[in-house]
Amino acid sequence: MNVDDIVAEKIAAAAARAEVAKRRRAALNAARQRGLAQRHAAKLRNQASARTTDGSETDTPSASNDTTTKENS
Repeated sequence: MNVDDIVAEKIAAAAARAEVAKRRRAALNAARQRGLAQRHAAKLRNQASARTTDGSETDTPSASNDTTTKENS
């Protein structure tokens, strides 16, 4: 076995490690994208359920947000 064979084996091993790492990153990215899509869908469902049938928010303004007080009238 000469030096060229050893170098070729090391290059092949490095290429194999790089390919494994590339597949692992692709799998993690795909899982991340699925998770983000699920999170986004849940957010949209929550926003849709927070609205009433006439399209207005279900939350009523609190007294601290009310600008029509006796002092302003």
